[in-house]
Amino acid sequence: MDRVIVITGGTSGYGYATAEKFAKSGDKVIVVARTASAVEETKNALGVDGFAADITREEDWIALRDYVSEKYGCIDILINNAGGGVVVKPFLEQTSEQITYSIDLNLTGMMWGCKTFAPMMVEKKSGTIINVASACATHCWPNFSVYAAAKTGMLSFSKSLYVELRAQGIRVTCMIPGAGESNFSVNAGMEPYPLIMKSADFAQAIVDVCNLPMHIVVEDMTVWGIDQELIPL
Repeated sequence: MDRVIVITGGTSGYGYATAEKFAKSGDKVIVVARTASAVEETKNALGVDGFAADITREEDWIALRDYVSEKYGCIDILINNAGGGVVVKPFLEQTSEQITYSIDLNLTGMMWGCKTFAPMMVEKKSGTIINVASACATHCWPNFSVYAAAKTGMLSFSKSLYVELRAQGIRVTCMIPGAGESNFSVNAGMEPYPLIMKSADFAQAIVDVCNLPMHIVVEDMTVWGIDQELIPL
């Protein structure tokens, strides 16, 4: 294939695995991350393009759009994968800064991405937006309140955005992964634990959704590792 694909959080975990799969199929992939060195390493390892940007800053999104527009002329798929736990602890123990950043990283940044790139898709009457949420969007565990609120917002936003853009030939899917092989635990200050769902497994689900005929849309998809016991509220 020969699609232009932007993947945020594309230098590690699900994003890296997804970039690798699309690149192998011949698509033009642009990985996005805050750390320029990580972007360069991923570009060299996978043979993809890259751009250093902070998804919580609208001006960075605009710079990314200008780069994609000038180099490729269009975008076919936007994968809003970047996010993180920031902190996992009781809500009353979280600082105002942690709360604000968690919302910016896991919800507002994704909205900036859609607002920035959807107009390019509207112009050509075609496009796919994948927003990567979390099982916390539909289930509850203690200490995940702010993160869960952001990811629940992402799920609701994705459905609403699809309703708005459907007539323009644009698909919007919210992907909902359970626990898997990513940097989430380490970045949130949690002890890592072995899981059967690998980054490549979830990446394959994203690729499969994007490869469906353009007249078919998946509203949302939850992907679990069969080993994850599910007994939340």
